[in-house]
Amino acid sequence: MKSLRITVLLLLIITACRTARHVPPAITNTRSEYIAQYSDLAIREMRRTGIPASIKMAQAILESGDGNSTLARRANNHFGIKCHEWTGRRIYHDDDERNECFRRYSSVEDSYRDHSEFLTGRSRYAGLFELDPHDYRAWARGLRETGYATNPQYDRLLIRIIEDNELYLLDRGSGLPSGGRGVTLAEAETTVPASAGEADIRVHNRIRYIIASDGDTHESLTRELGLMRWELPHYNDFPEGHRIQPGDIIYIQPKRRRAERGADMHVTNAGETMWDISQQYGVRLNRLLRRNNMQEGQEPPPGDTIYLRRNKPVQDRDRSPGLLFTP
Repeated sequence: MKSLRITVLLLLIITACRTARHVPPAITNTRSEYIAQYSDLAIREMRRTGIPASIKMAQAILESGDGNSTLARRANNHFGIKCHEWTGRRIYHDDDERNECFRRYSSVEDSYRDHSEFLTGRSRYAGLFELDPHDYRAWARGLRETGYATNPQYDRLLIRIIEDNELYLLDRGSGLPSGGRGVTLAEAETTVPASAGEADIRVHNRIRYIIASDGDTHESLTRELGLMRWELPHYNDFPEGHRIQPGDIIYIQPKRRRAERGADMHVTNAGETMWDISQQYGVRLNRLLRRNNMQEGQEPPPGDTIYLRRNKPVQDRDRSPGLLFTP
């Protein structure tokens, strides 16, 4: 009887060993494979929301371990976003504490899009969108300062990933050059941002924009620039029924809360509207109205001083007009 038990035990051990020996090893992504697979998705989200593709890609790499983490594999969560007010599917995983709740997605694309909504939809991150969209270092510091992650070295980790893998090139709106190194960092920072389609993309007040040409419409520019239907109207505060005219400034990223340094005030010309001034300086219309104690639909008289960077004083003193922007 004893020998029978020993025989059975040996058979179980041998079976277990054979089973373990034949389990196929987990397939892991290398960093270069991960970048090649998802960089286009990061660029699309950059065009849609203004989050630099280099930052999004670096965060995904860091948070998901190049797509190899448990959260990435089991829940398609590539940014380590916890449940918070989440009402969708979820997964529980040990992180800063045991058995924490994380969001679960149906696809990696859903994770990338939700990360964009997570940053754009919370006031604590609003200051990030005042930063230069090509200054990945400032964005990395901003994410650390706003508490996106608990690691005090979070910004340094992101910057290291971006620079080691030349992810700053993604912020030009195109993929990384094949076969390794492309232009240098200095060249990338001084190069005019890459165009989408035939559009000549420029930068003012750290916002990318184009000048409309004859025949441009909302629909044609949306297709050419690879944007969502709502983006051009939203980014440009277009009035209802607005038709694009040749020479119009068309922003393809969100406008800022204030004008750039040196453009403190603007003296209005006859027939000039607050929307005209908003487009001229790249300032959101609602912010411009609020700074100048004006209501929606209210227009300034000729010669009025419009404040572009700070709130209009109670008693407006005579001041010299700021520099005008001429694209």
